[in-house]
Amino acid sequence: MNTRRPTPDLSSPSDPVTPYGNPALSAEQAVVPPMDHEQAREAVSAGWTGEVLGSLSRLVEIPALSPAYDASWEQNGHLRDAVEHVRAWVESRGLPGAKCEIVQLDGRSPLLLVDVPATPGATESGTVLLYGHLDKQPPHGDWSDGLGPWRAVVREGRLYGRGSVDDGYSAYVATTAVEALHAAGGQHARVVLLLETAEESASPDLPAYLEHLAGRLGEVSLVVCLDSGGLDHERLWLTTSLRGFLQATVTVRVLETSVHSGVASGIVPSSFRVMRMLLDRIEDSTTGEIKMPEMNVAIPDDRRAEAEALAALEPRGVAARFPLAEGMRVASDDDVELILNNTWRPALSVIGASGLPDPSVAGAVLRDSTSLRLSLRLPPTVDAEVARAALVRALTTDVPYGAQVEVGDFLTGNGWHAPAHEPWLASALAKVGDRVFGKPARSAGLGGGIPFMELLGRTYPRAQFVVTGAVGSDSNMHVPDEWLNLGFAQRLTVAVAHILDEHARRPAD
Repeated sequence: MNTRRPTPDLSSPSDPVTPYGNPALSAEQAVVPPMDHEQAREAVSAGWTGEVLGSLSRLVEIPALSPAYDASWEQNGHLRDAVEHVRAWVESRGLPGAKCEIVQLDGRSPLLLVDVPATPGATESGTVLLYGHLDKQPPHGDWSDGLGPWRAVVREGRLYGRGSVDDGYSAYVATTAVEALHAAGGQHARVVLLLETAEESASPDLPAYLEHLAGRLGEVSLVVCLDSGGLDHERLWLTTSLRGFLQATVTVRVLETSVHSGVASGIVPSSFRVMRMLLDRIEDSTTGEIKMPEMNVAIPDDRRAEAEALAALEPRGVAARFPLAEGMRVASDDDVELILNNTWRPALSVIGASGLPDPSVAGAVLRDSTSLRLSLRLPPTVDAEVARAALVRALTTDVPYGAQVEVGDFLTGNGWHAPAHEPWLASALAKVGDRVFGKPARSAGLGGGIPFMELLGRTYPRAQFVVTGAVGSDSNMHVPDEWLNLGFAQRLTVAVAHILDEHARRPAD
């Protein structure tokens, strides 16, 4: 499906045109002027330089680790603290008719639900679901001098701290966009802001929450996900696909206990060598190609064309995004192939290990076992459970030398492929590019995953999707020195306000 559709020609005599650029609007919609762009921009600027930055900074300082990284998350209470903090701030904004509720099912991390009724004239426009999350990654290493994961620091237009760009800002962009829309005389359908607290743990609780809230959410006609981003901070970036993921811990055991390597080597194959042989079944170590057919798909023509357009935008720019070691080369000299490798092809990374002592204290020992944590990124349309079953078969069937192999501790999530934009959304995005950023929006696939999107795609197959956000290629998401571009966050807020206004004025189905 091609999401890079051209903006429709709204001057065609076959469509009656209102002064607001949407054909066949109802009389109720037509009497309300469109949102005033300058008023919206001023309201957003005042909000961000006032209440938003202070509240977001305090949110950064809450060590709200995702449940996967804090086994005692419920007792520690940091996730609840984050949700309570944002709830109190949203309630202080005084949005007309808004209701804020913390929802928490037994044994599941809390969720914040903000429900804002539609403006007059937009009550039949369905529900807009705005999504973000409040849980965070761990610190992951040493931060630069003066910075820290739970310390909010503003430097040169950047807000540093864990959760600033992934994904604390989302609550403030969504709420401030609705505020600005009201201040600028715009319209919006019913808006529901859903902020979960387990996204960094692959959103294991969201299916239960969606089922629990299904009757309250109603007919969702637009989803705006604020947990993504793009290659720069110069324009609005739209995510058109997300890879799925499969993580597993593999243990190869060759001995009951470790023994002297001089005594056993050459007789007992090392657990590491057996592990290497098993991984060769999964990946071609020379090319990085994943050999398993269950993990590969044909790349759609429109996504290949999208990759070509991205490569042309920044020739030789793909490799430049990464701090390569001196002399290191990337996997290909072809930027298009690198982009497709990262968005539509599977890839294997070894992200953890045990059974291996630190080199400084390693003795002459043939170790009893080796464990590796494998992370496989899967193409957007691959079924992660099918891939999981195939991985287990490949690693446990006909194991070399009869070694014992255990595969477990799985973490899986399906990818997502965006539906094509309807004309009203294509028009809205064109206006955002012109009025807010001064550059056309761009679309791209992402190598990461947002489990919620695949779930929402299945739950609301008729909805339109805007998956965007403030993450740039250098925002240090998941690593030390994470930061949010504050100027871009403001422009993103104005863009969301425009999209909500256009959605409310779109032609009836």
